[in-house]
Amino acid sequence: MDQASFTEICLHQLKMSGVHEGEKLVVLTQGNDRLDYADAFLAAGQRLGAKMYHMRLPAPLPTGGWNVGQTGLAAMPEAVNALKNCDMLIDCIFLLFSPEQLAIQAAGTRILTAVEPPELLARMLPYKELREKVEIAGDMLGKARMMRITSPHGTDVTYKLNTYPAVKEYACTDEPGRWDHWPSGFVFTGGDDDGVDGQIVVAPGDILLPQNIYVREPIIYTIKNGWIEDIRGGLDAELVKGYMESFNDKRGLGMSHVGWGMNPKAKWHRMVPGEFPGGMGMEPRSFYGNVMFSTGPNNELGGPNDTACHLDIPMRNSSLFLDDEPIVIDGDIVVKEIQMERA
Repeated sequence: MDQASFTEICLHQLKMSGVHEGEKLVVLTQGNDRLDYADAFLAAGQRLGAKMYHMRLPAPLPTGGWNVGQTGLAAMPEAVNALKNCDMLIDCIFLLFSPEQLAIQAAGTRILTAVEPPELLARMLPYKELREKVEIAGDMLGKARMMRITSPHGTDVTYKLNTYPAVKEYACTDEPGRWDHWPSGFVFTGGDDDGVDGQIVVAPGDILLPQNIYVREPIIYTIKNGWIEDIRGGLDAELVKGYMESFNDKRGLGMSHVGWGMNPKAKWHRMVPGEFPGGMGMEPRSFYGNVMFSTGPNNELGGPNDTACHLDIPMRNSSLFLDDEPIVIDGDIVVKEIQMERA
């Protein structure tokens, strides 16, 4: 994508995020990564009369891997303070789950994460109807006290919902202290720390993130009192267990967030190798009617678990009920108020 076109889609994003004249915006990058994102956002923000700044952190030292919640800001309290004093932070690094992001949000700065490839950002621009439907769904989820997920493959698990808020992601942010991720389009919450029980069967065609692979054979999770007791299956199950064990942190066996996808522009089948190099899987997290459960940290929701061991697993053809009322049936949203037309 040429830089002029990239600037135009960033302009649309900033308008959707309520950016106006006189606001102070900071674009955060690291090393040589996504400098074109900074240029596009800076140009777009200037057209809206915002005060635009670019904060570029040094490239990280080689560590052999990347863990959620660990950022270059951890050793830079002065930089964190500067970000607390802006109106909006455009995060082109990925600060989610980090103490630094939580502190910046608590100070009232709204945050937009933008790390996916420009071509995907252009195809999944935020729009008014998506926000409206996600907000209705989030209100429904926030009122529920029990979630049940089932599937033809053998999933039958319940989440008690008495502790954590419902989070609404619709790919833009215009409220102080609010975070969102572009692209997105889903709602989620967390079960009580000891309130998730049952079995989840991840079926062929479901997706493992951050591995960015389609599951080839079933993975069977047994969950009791909010913790994974057993993971069974073939090669994919062994891959998951090996990944989790590599963190040497048993808190990775905790249950993280859970919810469903609502974006009809997101496609399950588009996560193909080489299509969008560098993507981190926001499209499969968002595709319409998926039911996604996650393992590991829940500090994003205000919980105590800040482990770096995190998996997101969007599942197809599953059913989700809130207080026994059907919301998603066999991978399709059945509540009229939150249905959207699929392409």
